[in-house]
Amino acid sequence: MKVKQLRLCSVDEVEPGSARRFDVEGHRIALIRIGDDFYALGDRCSHANVSLAEGEVYPDELEIECWKHGSTFSLVTGKPQSLPATKPVPVYDVSIEGSDVMVKVS
Repeated sequence: MKVKQLRLCSVDEVEPGSARRFDVEGHRIALIRIGDDFYALGDRCSHANVSLAEGEVYPDELEIECWKHGSTFSLVTGKPQSLPATKPVPVYDVSIEGSDVMVKVS
């Protein structure tokens, strides 16, 4: 499986403490910014086909909440931290190149 590096946006396009959805080359990705750190998850809640980028970000816990049923997911592992979700969502490696936010996808 070939790994590709894709540009999502520039660093200043996502405000600290917020999330934004990107659709790139068949991948639906939620990009979350906490301070100067970026996290990227698959943007579909594993419990329901709902955009995680529309949910609330919890910076202290490094989690994002699905707005539909309240499950939270770790920004680091993608694992659900609360019910009703029981399956993790994909996690993508994020890097900053100049002012661009890049993710690795396969």
